[in-house]
Amino acid sequence: MKKYTSVDDISNLNEILQAAKEIKLNPLANKQLGKDKTIGLIFFNSSLRTRLSTQKAAQNLGMRCMVMNLNTEGWTLEFEDGVIMNGSASEHIKEAAPVISQYCDIIAIRSFPTLKNKEKDEAETVISSFVKYASVPVISLEGATEHPLQALADALTIEEYKKSDRPKVVLSWAPHPKALPQSVPNSFVKMMKKMDVDFIITHPESYELNPKITEGVKIEYNQEEAFKNADFIYAKNWSNYIDYGKITNQDSNWTVGKKQMNLTRNAKFMHCLPVRRNVIVTDEILDGDSSIVIPEANNRIYSAQVIITKILEEFKK
Repeated sequence: MKKYTSVDDISNLNEILQAAKEIKLNPLANKQLGKDKTIGLIFFNSSLRTRLSTQKAAQNLGMRCMVMNLNTEGWTLEFEDGVIMNGSASEHIKEAAPVISQYCDIIAIRSFPTLKNKEKDEAETVISSFVKYASVPVISLEGATEHPLQALADALTIEEYKKSDRPKVVLSWAPHPKALPQSVPNSFVKMMKKMDVDFIITHPESYELNPKITEGVKIEYNQEEAFKNADFIYAKNWSNYIDYGKITNQDSNWTVGKKQMNLTRNAKFMHCLPVRRNVIVTDEILDGDSSIVIPEANNRIYSAQVIITKILEEFKK
């Protein structure tokens, strides 16, 4: 594996999941693999699980970690070509990425969308620029349109908790007071399309995700109908894709609670975290036996570690 910036970079999901399971059984087994190697974690946005889990994964492999929060540290970067840099940006990505590449063996980037310019966001300007100008492998720690490490952790979690060969998995929109990216649901959809699951998306009308990503997936506008006989419920808010970046629905009836979960087949509740209690999901569900959000978060370590392992193994070829 030469990079991991999209779920599309996975050529054999079963192989990746099996490797992740083996890593989880003995996380320190390959501690020499990353010896004398350095990973640089570059954050343009806040993080908790992503930063800590990726650092933990790298350390399990014997790597050194360098972290920069470019909101508060470093120079403001320019990404446009041919621009006259007489504004706030002090350094161009054309210099920054090659320089960081000299200091790090792998660069991992986290950058959120503007939610104002759909075309610019879908171009993944920040991460794609690092891929273009860096001379080392790049990992996405969440971009404008995808969160591929989260999706891999989700897939591993479903593999661990499923009770049938082909479980029913439901991705349900839920309300939120802030406009959120489509990154997590986009990657989750892509990942479910790679898995052998009965997958359905439920959301209010006009809250469709990118149709290129959801092509071939069943969409149900009636949440209760979608929840019937489900084995996994994955709740997540996203802002409007059609009326881009806007909040056009805050219907509290979409909050996942006991009424909806009672329609399922004792389904497990999933969420990427952080989660707004009693907005996305009720306390009763989040604190109950059906919730697997904590082990799901733990699997963030092993999703990161398996990807870093695959990239480090590429160095040895």
